[in-house]
Amino acid sequence: METQSDRQLARLWWFQEARFGMFIHWGLYSHIGRGEWVRYQEAIPSEEYTNLALQFNPRNFDANGWAQLAKAAGMRYMVLTAKHHDGFCLFDSQHTDFTAPRTASQRDFVAEYVSACRKAGLGVGLYFSVKDWSFPAYFEGPEQNPTGWNALVDHVHRQVEELLTNYGKIDILWYDGPDDANFRGGWGDRTKHVWRAEELNVMVHQLQPDILTNNRFGLSGDFSTPEQEIPAAFSGEVLFESCVTMDNSWGYYPNGSEYKSVKQLLGQLVSCAARGGNYLLNVGPDSDGLIPQPAVSRLLSIGDWLKIHGEAIYGTERVLPNWWDYTSTGRITTKGTTAYVIVQNWPSSNQIVLSQLRNAVDSAVLLGNGQELSVKRDGRRLIVQGLPTTPPSMPLNIIKLELVGQPEAQYYY
Repeated sequence: METQSDRQLARLWWFQEARFGMFIHWGLYSHIGRGEWVRYQEAIPSEEYTNLALQFNPRNFDANGWAQLAKAAGMRYMVLTAKHHDGFCLFDSQHTDFTAPRTASQRDFVAEYVSACRKAGLGVGLYFSVKDWSFPAYFEGPEQNPTGWNALVDHVHRQVEELLTNYGKIDILWYDGPDDANFRGGWGDRTKHVWRAEELNVMVHQLQPDILTNNRFGLSGDFSTPEQEIPAAFSGEVLFESCVTMDNSWGYYPNGSEYKSVKQLLGQLVSCAARGGNYLLNVGPDSDGLIPQPAVSRLLSIGDWLKIHGEAIYGTERVLPNWWDYTSTGRITTKGTTAYVIVQNWPSSNQIVLSQLRNAVDSAVLLGNGQELSVKRDGRRLIVQGLPTTPPSMPLNIIKLELVGQPEAQYYY
């Protein structure tokens, strides 16, 4: 008989195994091209902003193309901004006309996206902002305008119900934006009460029993969401998913983009895997639904690397304690009785030296070219020898160590 604990582990397992997902910030703000906060930051009047929806008609939007790109990049799931802080919905809603299906495009982009994810075999995630700048009451707050605030909260609950009722199975509900309207530090412990989060959470799990939720709604959720950073230390209590931009903006911003290199992006993915977390890498398509070419080329390069080295990322387990996954040349991930030494800085000699593992080693192979390497033990030092002068893969290389027994940390005593 399946216990509640067994079901919880099953719910979380696919997410832990996936490790890598695509975040997509796309909406009405993409038509302006100055980031997803442009309505707020430029104090655009409501009528002026809502009129943009009469122009937003992305003829080249292709959800299947997005999904195929995610697959080619080695991603296992996607998360789309069904509604961001500006209040514009990419889905059909009975509770507002400020939606894509009811304006220029007359298309339900969430329906097309969900269908594309399923066709590609990718996990389906929906981002939903509870913050909604189209409601004046959001800026006034529950004390100044309790009636308006209650209407906003009811609106949030009804729209979440629509998303989890009308589009089949949803794997992730990614909340955002429960902070104080005027950014005085947030609601703190009151957040879940202000938004009636526990009440909404009950409904969410009634509608979608296997769904995962994040920690941005006053509740702990199934995973935490560090933004633009990879946690330096590991906590086994809560899974984490680092959400990171590829350039310096979440939403489309063609003239302000400085893209990270493929090596930097892979380094962040490796760091997440070594810490037992996921990496949610963002793209910001333009107003026509096209993902910028610099992002596409980087994603394809990451995918090419993962075709050879993905076993060191997907389904890896967090075994080594804090800081013991670091080596002088990179990081270590583990899976079963295998350790993967991720060489981020190729050594000038033909060897690398490890002191993190107590295990004996049965074999060592360089994944980039299948070359077998020799390993010898010298006291606390595990010396892997026979590395070629030139690394076989760019920008990172991996040495696969088959250990005797489960990975065991070796401390300095």
